[in-house]
Amino acid sequence: MDRINHGIIGVGHLGKLHTKLTKEVNNCNLVGIYDADKEKAKIVSQEFNIPFFDSLEELSEKIDSVSIVSSTTSHYEIAKFFIEKKKHIFIEKPITATIQQAEEIVKLADEKQLKLQVGHIERFNPALISLDKYKLEPKFIQTDRLAQFDPRGADVAVVLDLMIHDIDIILTLIKSEVKSIYASGVPVVSDSIDIANARIEFENGAVANITASRISQKKMRKMRIFQQDAYISIDFNTGVSEVFKLFDGKSDESSSFISLGEIGVGDKKKIIIYEQPEIKDINALQYEIQLFIDCIFNNTAPVVSGYDGLKALKVAELIINKIKETKQ
Repeated sequence: MDRINHGIIGVGHLGKLHTKLTKEVNNCNLVGIYDADKEKAKIVSQEFNIPFFDSLEELSEKIDSVSIVSSTTSHYEIAKFFIEKKKHIFIEKPITATIQQAEEIVKLADEKQLKLQVGHIERFNPALISLDKYKLEPKFIQTDRLAQFDPRGADVAVVLDLMIHDIDIILTLIKSEVKSIYASGVPVVSDSIDIANARIEFENGAVANITASRISQKKMRKMRIFQQDAYISIDFNTGVSEVFKLFDGKSDESSSFISLGEIGVGDKKKIIIYEQPEIKDINALQYEIQLFIDCIFNNTAPVVSGYDGLKALKVAELIINKIKETKQ
């Protein structure tokens, strides 16, 4: 196989970005697009000089893999269709609308030995990737994800629209089972939850406090990590991370840093240092698409698996259920 023949389902705002960037991915041949809105498909087809197909069946005959960038409520049916056609699947987050649907498509993909990657794009944010050399062992995580209202995401609760990004990252960083969840939230401008806060406690004692809102005037996507001897600030908007930690000066792992002073007494003094890891020059969306194509090409595991998407969805549903309980 010289190149992976790929298709895109759904060419709304995000699907259009997928179309543009997939054309630039190595080892990938973007065969065509499909959208239930034929006029929209025609416009995108003309703009990017990519054929559009009249049916999923027609497109499925020409491709090896597909990106599903349609509405969340349509993910299950479309993913199941292409899995049964033995096509590899990239599916935008959240993986599906319900846990039962997610469990079914993850199982089906496994049975047919297909690659299934979920589009948790913040895993590929330059700010997070810049921390690869650091050992992250969080004891407490604080996240704030605030956005202006956008009707495109209002078909689901803000927990599934925005908060799930942070849930996925937290579950990746904290290697422990969830012990308990406390949550509250309210609908403000839509029929579903627009503002939510959740506290997740883990079996190993770690805690995460997560806030998400889609009716903020100011856009914010920040995560703060507190761990033994270190504090890390991650700004997903700017792609910049900052690290404050104690350094004993005995290793060269921190070759370039700013000293903020000393702490301790006698011979046990440590330096408080500040570092700003190098910002990676990558486009997060293009990078995750490239890694998906690579995992098919090289027959390796996806970076964000179907199980990862299912795990994040399960915690998101627990949070939504806790919010519903507080209203009763």
